[in-house]
Amino acid sequence: MSGLVSCVLLLLGGVSVAAETEETSVTVIRAENVTWDHLNPARGDKAPSAATLWGDRNGTGPTGFLLRPTDGFQSPPHLHNVSYRAVVIRGELHNDDPSAAELWMPPGSYWTQPKGHVHITSARGKDLLAYIEIDEGPYLVRPVDQAFATTEHPVNVHASNLVWIDASRLAPTTQVEAQVAFLWGNPQDAPPSGALVQIPPGSRATLSSSGAEFRAVTIQGQPRIDPEAKPLELGSSFSSAGEVTHQVQCTADEACILYVRHGGRLVIGN
Repeated sequence: MSGLVSCVLLLLGGVSVAAETEETSVTVIRAENVTWDHLNPARGDKAPSAATLWGDRNGTGPTGFLLRPTDGFQSPPHLHNVSYRAVVIRGELHNDDPSAAELWMPPGSYWTQPKGHVHITSARGKDLLAYIEIDEGPYLVRPVDQAFATTEHPVNVHASNLVWIDASRLAPTTQVEAQVAFLWGNPQDAPPSGALVQIPPGSRATLSSSGAEFRAVTIQGQPRIDPEAKPLELGSSFSSAGEVTHQVQCTADEACILYVRHGGRLVIGN
C-alpha cells in the first residue's frame, strides 16, 4: 500500500488497524476476529447472526456488516425500516416476495431490498455468509402490518448474470487483467457507489478511489494487501481514508473478487 502520506499498520489482538497520519489511514478487519450477535434481538437464536465491519447498524449513519444464517433458515414475512443491498459470500440465499418462486443466489450474487416491502429470506448450505450494507440506520425488523410503499424496487442479480468489463477499458493505458462489474450508483460521481472487482489468480492490481471513501470486502479467493501478512479470508474488510493506493495480490488457485464501496471514481491499475 502506498499513498501521498504513508500509513503504518499495527497488529493488535489479531486485528490490523491503522496508525493515522494527518491525511491518510488504513484499517483491516479480519473475519475471524469480528464479534457476532443476533441480527434481530427479538427473535434471539432464531435470527441470523450479524457482525459489524464498519459503522453502527444501530446508529443513524451508513453501515456494512456480515450476515450468517444457518442452513435451512427461512424468515417469516417481514420488512425493514431502511433499504439495504447485499452480496452472497458463501452458500445460497433467496430473498423475495413471500409468494415468489425460489431463486437461489450463489456466491457473487447481488440483491437489494427496499424499505417497507414485505419479503422473506431463506438460506441453504454450509458456513453461510453474506455482506449487507445500508446507507442510513438504524437497521430494524418490522412486522408486515407496518408495510409502506416507496418508489424503490427490489433487484436480484444471479452471479451468472453479472456483466464484467475489462478494467483496461476504463483506463486504456493500463494493461491490468482485472475486471469490474458495476452494481449501484454512478461510478464517475462523487457520492458513494459500489462494484465488484475480479482479479485473476496469481495476478495483482492496484485499487484506489478519487473520492474520500474506499471500503473493500473479500467475496471470493484469498487477496493479500500486505506481502508479509496472511491473505484476507472471506468476509474480511479493508478500508482507507485519504489518497491511498492499495496493492492487491490474488493468491491461491481461484480468482479473487472484492466488493468495493467507493466515493468518486474507482481507479484500477497494475
